[in-house]
Amino acid sequence: MTATILHADLDAFYASVEQLLDPSLRGKPIAVGGGVVLAASYEAKAFGVRGGMPGRRARELCPQLIFVGGHFKDYQRLGDAAIKVLGDFTPLVERISIDEAFADVAGCTHLFGSPAEIAQAIRRRVREELGLPISVGVARTKHLAKIASQVAKPDGLVVVDPARELEFLHDLPVELMWGVGPVTKAHLAAIGVQTIGQLAQMPGRSLERLLGHAAGEKLSALAWNRDPREIRTQHRARSAGAQSALGRKPAVERVFRPALAHLADRIGTRLRAKSLAGRTVTVRVRFADLRAVTRSVTLDAPIAATASLAEIAEELVRAALADHPEERHISLLAISVSHLAKHAVLQLELSLGLKHEERRPGTRRGLARHAADRAVDRIRDRFGWAAIGYGLVALGVVRSVPDAFRELAEKEL
Repeated sequence: MTATILHADLDAFYASVEQLLDPSLRGKPIAVGGGVVLAASYEAKAFGVRGGMPGRRARELCPQLIFVGGHFKDYQRLGDAAIKVLGDFTPLVERISIDEAFADVAGCTHLFGSPAEIAQAIRRRVREELGLPISVGVARTKHLAKIASQVAKPDGLVVVDPARELEFLHDLPVELMWGVGPVTKAHLAAIGVQTIGQLAQMPGRSLERLLGHAAGEKLSALAWNRDPREIRTQHRARSAGAQSALGRKPAVERVFRPALAHLADRIGTRLRAKSLAGRTVTVRVRFADLRAVTRSVTLDAPIAATASLAEIAEELVRAALADHPEERHISLLAISVSHLAKHAVLQLELSLGLKHEERRPGTRRGLARHAADRAVDRIRDRFGWAAIGYGLVALGVVRSVPDAFRELAEKEL
């Protein structure tokens, strides 16, 4: 088969946009953010500065680091424009974030040349029309194309010959694989697995015992470039989520309650805007050493009420912290709602004095929460997000990551 899948990824996108808008920043180490690094230029990455890092730590690593506030409308505008360039070559484009997308060019080579020539044309147009660097990987599968684009960085092109796929893949570090984060990387390093080739040679059962059945089976397949996924042009999220990078904060209620209230507010608003509700609520707590734990609960009926989401998330976080009493600090909190239902049928319920009756959408107290949410939504639609809020959120919770940045990362529901 011919390599016709492209993965295009704008290089250090947010930082590159800032250097584009202010040419005096070019060639200098810059970071978008303040209390937390949202993104860093390659010049800053050379000093070890990374996204999600506390600003204080970033300045310790790179004293000459320049922090900029961020131009979020320009990020959206330029990200959209770059993805549109891919759409000028093929309708089979799957956007997976603000700054990256897959494209299948199998059906347009007779118009625009080989996949490699199309990739070169995309890179040239993005550079000439937008002034931004973009790296492109070309391969037979989505997973290998994404790895190729990472190898191509910064501002490069890598085409993987189908006859030499495993030769290319197996020499690469295992952390380039989709799904291998810091924790999984550490688990694999503990048993001497550093490269994708070493991972591929592991017996399947031993990998599953180490990482779990699903993760072990998936990584084993990807290590041999077995990835049957096709380009999905109408790709919508199956869950709604939001997260908050906290830096390094005490694992106490005065820290996690306001953060969870804000995340629940964002998620609930998004769900209601699309007439969606979800039955499963999941939280993720990341500790200071970057280890993370998750807790989830599946409800009898789908919910979208902000207060209910916040309360359930608080209970799950308390349970996670109780299971890890030795952890004194947290660095990130996340909430997601899955098992989504469109226009969920609301079954009215009699008041039976059940525990947490207000969380059951069909009860009198549950309907009152729904009415309050709708009123808040209408006010915000007319006067803006900041016009009204809920409890701790309305009191002005200090957030190190701007809401505009979070919105860029939210997938379409």
